[in-house]
Amino acid sequence: MTRLDELLYEMTRYDDKDVKRIQHFLKVHEFARLIGLEENLDPYTQEVLEAAAIVHDIGIHKAEEKYGRNTGKYQEMEGPGEARTMLTALSWPLEVIDRVCYLVGHHHTYDNIDGMDYQILVEADFLVNLFEDGSTPDTQKSVFERIFRTEGGKRLFRLMFESGEE
Repeated sequence: MTRLDELLYEMTRYDDKDVKRIQHFLKVHEFARLIGLEENLDPYTQEVLEAAAIVHDIGIHKAEEKYGRNTGKYQEMEGPGEARTMLTALSWPLEVIDRVCYLVGHHHTYDNIDGMDYQILVEADFLVNLFEDGSTPDTQKSVFERIFRTEGGKRLFRLMFESGEE
């Protein structure tokens, strides 16, 4: 079993039978994985991306507990500490932990995206959220124009939300 597999199990345990959240991070992880592969990320960046996709919403439960809500801002505040604790307990390398925590702490911030791992994480999260939130075609179009930059992300978006050929 790889350390990404171990992280998937640990995050599932962490979400404590919150099936909606578990299914959310699994979908974001798979879309991020696919986009990263299509964009030919180097193995290190691919692993960072996938780890970040798995734990990207780890701050939700703590945000709900502390603030009574789980908006993106609160997720970004509470997530990095929770991610650091989990990744450290699983003996991940410090440089990977630092980047994953950065991504978790910024995944709802859409300006100044620095790095393909960050861009792809945002795109993957949007692919899932647009569906889960029941977005309208106008919202989908607006998000596509504002957010999507990778060929893999654009391809998945078109397959999911646009009619006709790819």
